[in-house]
Amino acid sequence: MDRLKRLKLYCFSPPVMLATLAIEIILAIYTFWRYKLNAVTRIAMALLICLALFQWAEYNVCEGTIFLDSLGWAKLGYMAITMLPPLGIHLIYQLSGDKRRWIPVLGYILAALFVGYFLLEADGVKAGACLGNYVIFENRDEFYPIYAGYYYGLLITAIVYAYIQSKAAAKNIRQSLYSLMIGYVLFMVPTTFVNIVDPSTISGIPSIMCGFAVLLAATLAGKVLPEYFDK
Repeated sequence: MDRLKRLKLYCFSPPVMLATLAIEIILAIYTFWRYKLNAVTRIAMALLICLALFQWAEYNVCEGTIFLDSLGWAKLGYMAITMLPPLGIHLIYQLSGDKRRWIPVLGYILAALFVGYFLLEADGVKAGACLGNYVIFENRDEFYPIYAGYYYGLLITAIVYAYIQSKAAAKNIRQSLYSLMIGYVLFMVPTTFVNIVDPSTISGIPSIMCGFAVLLAATLAGKVLPEYFDK
């Protein structure tokens, strides 16, 4: 049994957080180097940086804080992941050339409400606790269903939005949107599977989901952008 414990892969442990952080930063730098800067590449880089920032926040919660205390890093981490859904919708908006500007604006307004809550509400986020394998962040009980509705609601909306926009898109744009949809599925489904297998991991959803988000990051840099720029 001890040998099995030693061999266990701690998929979301602090060393893996650092490795994930490095991958996402490298992908952001590669995107900046490889492609011309436009709205699409800027949003893609913002997505990658927000993912990396969450990993850095988690690492500081687990391994000792730099510059901020544990609560400060917990709040910063939550703000970073809160921006991911509206950034994804904005990316789809830019990829597809949609003209309905209210769609990404609405997403950012919703995100701003949560960011304001994290910053201004004393008990909006409590200091994170490192379990060795992932981080849990404590919030008010009534907060969880509201935030989950926002988060999963926008992620599912993004998948549907990408599918609808792909129907009338040019071939390269259509392939790019399909790849982004796959990236979203890779982002969401593994976390859901882990939660079903072990319900005790539900409290660590942000940490676990952003661990799997490295798959989304790789899809973004390795498929979505190359296909978009393939004329």
